[in-house]
Amino acid sequence: MTTCTIISQHLVSFGECDLKILVTGGAGFIGSNFIRHFLNTYPESAVVNLDKLTYAGNLDNLSDLQTRPAYQFIRGDICDADCVRDILAQHFDAVVHFAAESHVDRSIADAGEFIRTNVQGTCTMLEASRRAKLPRFLHISSDEVYGTLAPGESADEQSPLQPNSPYAASKAASDLLVRSFWQTYRFPALLTRCANNYGPYQFPEKFLPLMITNALEGKPLPVYGDGLNERDWIFVEDHCRALDRVLQSGRPGETYNIGYGQPLTNLSVVRRLLQILHKPEDQIRFVEDRPGHDRRYALDSRKIRTELGWEPTTTFEEGLLRTVEWYRSHAVWVQKTKSGEYRDYYSRFYENRPSSLAQL
Repeated sequence: MTTCTIISQHLVSFGECDLKILVTGGAGFIGSNFIRHFLNTYPESAVVNLDKLTYAGNLDNLSDLQTRPAYQFIRGDICDADCVRDILAQHFDAVVHFAAESHVDRSIADAGEFIRTNVQGTCTMLEASRRAKLPRFLHISSDEVYGTLAPGESADEQSPLQPNSPYAASKAASDLLVRSFWQTYRFPALLTRCANNYGPYQFPEKFLPLMITNALEGKPLPVYGDGLNERDWIFVEDHCRALDRVLQSGRPGETYNIGYGQPLTNLSVVRRLLQILHKPEDQIRFVEDRPGHDRRYALDSRKIRTELGWEPTTTFEEGLLRTVEWYRSHAVWVQKTKSGEYRDYYSRFYENRPSSLAQL
């Protein structure tokens, strides 16, 4: 029996639309930004958002879309084959698969849920999509699957997968499943691997929003090790434009790296943030490094730039300013997210909801 739960009571039918897509994990950080980008870019299209609403899934991220007639939310688990099958029976043009456990520290503490969601869940989505003869399947992955790189080195799409955390290993496994469905079945799947994202609606346990919110609250800013681990940072809206380009024009079976191309040390990012906020550097606290902490991530993104014509348009300085201002002006969202209040509300909301998919 399916455990899907329909939420948007206003929606009876999408009717005629140019494009109808299913987004998994759309209540999370990147997924919610992508849904907003897609509906604003293609106003004649429709989006169904399937999300389990784990701790990082927050419907407040999409509060401005709740009454849009082209948007539908379904609470469900991508590991629930019946739920996924019933949804895909509604004939979508594409799936954009974000749903994943994604926090490295949590995977170090307990890898089991990462294997279940990222590997089993992706397999369930692929198999159901294949059987539904879905025209297009876009799988969202991470630069972490390439593992740590040497100074000055960048990973391209042919670089070996050398994951060093349970999270990265689970994403690499899901990537290989996607590849196998193309190679074995010629199922039209595409895969993207992106650098570190930042921007509005990112869960505050992640590095940059944690630094921003702690700095605003006058709390210490914990930095692992010596702070010289390097990461490439891309503004989430640039990532969403890249995903849109791959979804529309990418070649099935192909992988596309998405990066800004200017890796920065964690310490330099924190120092820039403190300068913007006019806060003292003595808020920085160096803490014991986490196990298996990769020293450098960097992506070679020439393929998507030359083949699909995508380029990032937001500099890190501009994006950081916009992100700081967003968190500063959304204190209520931050407070509800950090306290867990948003989860308490939605848990009560769902207690007696219907489980029919008829409204699709």
